Amino acid sequence: MFKVKNTILSEDIATTQFSCDISRCKGACCVVGNAGAPVSKDEIPVLKKAYKLLKDDLRPRAREVVEEEGLVKGNNNQGYELACTDDKECVFVEYIDDDVAICAIQKAFFEGRLNWEKPLSCHLFPVRLKRVVDFDYANFEYVPELCSSGCESGKEKGTYLSEFLEKPLVRRYGQEWYKEFAKACEEIRSREEARVGTC
Repeated sequence: MFKVKNTILSEDIATTQFSCDISRCKGACCVVGNAGAPVSKDEIPVLKKAYKLLKDDLRPRAREVVEEEGLVKGNNNQGYELACTDDKECVFVEYIDDDVAICAIQKAFFEGRLNWEKPLSCHLFPVRLKRVVDFDYANFEYVPELCSSGCESGKEKGTYLSEFLEKPLVRRYGQEWYKEFAKACEEIRSREEARVGTC
């Protein structure tokens, strides 16, 4: 583990090579799992606004689930998560060529229809944050069926997870934090390379 200001991070965030390749994984992180994406209480009004805007673009089953069960599940004590259709896709999933799952919110962002890209937990995946007292704990949540293609792509491109997640990390913590974080990651990788070289 290493610490950057009030965030404690697992070292594999610094050492793992990773770059999402949706053509390989087909958006599995939006589909696979037994729960919806974690969202903060502050994000719920924005998600409701996004749903109102995008409702007609979403799958009929997604609209049914939202109308029957709500867009967000949970409470202040247990936390909140986005609703899913039949324990599978996020309600905001759209399918494009070759059954690739994409985020309708992010698509609308790139089209200029929304000024908010997607929930922070989705933006940061495969890193998950957990708030404990005054600290964030960040862990690389490696799930083979979701992350293996991203790891392969990262190795091919020479891209580290810490670099791939620059935009969402800056979104969460700011540019100065990210500069300190990037320097710490470089030091960890250098130390690891030196250790391996002496074996």
